[in-house]
Amino acid sequence: MTDFAIAPPRSQSRAVRIGLRWLLYVILGLFALYYLLPLFVMITTSLKSLEEIRTGDLMALPREVTFDAWKTAWSGACTGIQCDGVKPYFWNSVLIAVPAVLISTLIGAMNGYVVAHWHFRGANIFFALMLFGCFIPFQVVLLPMARVLGLMGIAGTIPGLIFVHVIYGIGFTTLFFRNYYVTIPSELSKAAKVDGAGFLRIFWSIFLPLSLPIIVVSIIWQFTQIWNDFLFGVSFSQAGTQPITVALNNIVNSTTGVKEYNVDMAAAIIAALPTLLVYIVAGKYFIRGLTAGSVKG
Repeated sequence: MTDFAIAPPRSQSRAVRIGLRWLLYVILGLFALYYLLPLFVMITTSLKSLEEIRTGDLMALPREVTFDAWKTAWSGACTGIQCDGVKPYFWNSVLIAVPAVLISTLIGAMNGYVVAHWHFRGANIFFALMLFGCFIPFQVVLLPMARVLGLMGIAGTIPGLIFVHVIYGIGFTTLFFRNYYVTIPSELSKAAKVDGAGFLRIFWSIFLPLSLPIIVVSIIWQFTQIWNDFLFGVSFSQAGTQPITVALNNIVNSTTGVKEYNVDMAAAIIAALPTLLVYIVAGKYFIRGLTAGSVKG
């Protein structure tokens, strides 16, 4: 006589699946709380007075919420062209990031289009060199870039910083767009060529309208890299053109007077808000765009 295994009741197996799912949720929740704890401390500290910070508990909620530290971190006090607050440096970062992101994304789109669909002699070598540029450490290009900026007459200026970030970002944006464009059938460009469309016409009318997912990826990537950059900002800027990361470093490392931890925390949150908001608003599109070109090429 053959023995048959008795399957567990369906209700029991369903209960086990639900229990495992809730266990997974609890574990993920604990990890999320662990990684969000520093942000919680930063926010609560920025809303406390200095007296409460000295005498109170670091993890405790503020007894009395005050936004004085935020006002000081944003406006501060200015003497000549130097300011204690991050306001002018915040707008410097905006003036640097927005043009650099747009220019590097457009050039990367055109490069990716050429490498993916206009097969010319040396195309693979060209792409390999562009890809190699993505892995060159920042420190290696400091002296050559400083020399180039000096010869161009834009050293220590916002256009100079825009130029630096465009040059360093082209390799990444070219890689993004090339991997995305190889998934677009070449028959589209061939048919357009038969109809008499040229290089720019095909790019603007066919490829660019199909590029929204990878454009979002390029914008988010470049904006994050440029906004959070410190090395290029401190190396190629001067008083009045420094980005917010340099200003934040100056505020946090200031040794004059009483150390205002609430102002430091408020300034750090202000500096981090733009990239945080970008990922909150468009984070899911970033993931979709990265995986859009992963099937082919």
